[in-house]
Amino acid sequence: MKAFLLRYKAFFIVLSLLLLYGAFNWEVGEKVVKTTIFQLREMMMVIPPIFVLLGLLDIWVPKQTMVRFMGEKSGLKGIVLALFIGSAAAGPLYGAFPVAAVFMKKGVKFTNILIFLGAWSTTKIPMFLFEVASLGAVFAVTRLLIDIPGIIIIAYLLSALMPKAEVQAIYERAQNL
Repeated sequence: MKAFLLRYKAFFIVLSLLLLYGAFNWEVGEKVVKTTIFQLREMMMVIPPIFVLLGLLDIWVPKQTMVRFMGEKSGLKGIVLALFIGSAAAGPLYGAFPVAAVFMKKGVKFTNILIFLGAWSTTKIPMFLFEVASLGAVFAVTRLLIDIPGIIIIAYLLSALMPKAEVQAIYERAQNL
């Protein structure tokens, strides 16, 4: 029980503060509860399909194939594939992390995983289409042309700056999931 409380200490602190604040300001407390329920419903609509797709990816795509296309020696092919998969993905960013964990299990290069996460969060195709319609093609294309090199540069910088032991520990945790 003590380990459980320590693990979720931040959650319980925030919950206590919200309950205390809600006791003094009922409107805000009610709004927090409604927003939380809405967000939980949204998560429950997104997470199950992602896990089904991850299970299929885990079974259908052999590790050798992932290593060949996105592994250590994949080069430009791995970068382009990571950008494409991240950009074509649907769903909120928290859905990208289980996918990244499966990629780690399959031997995908750490830099390509970072590029995938950057693309998922920044260059989604539906978001690009919305920007073209709302803000104009010049803005949307300019943002995309800035974001793509930025994602790649940041991924390579992070890979270079992170200690190899830390990256290895991340891969080991992914293997244990």
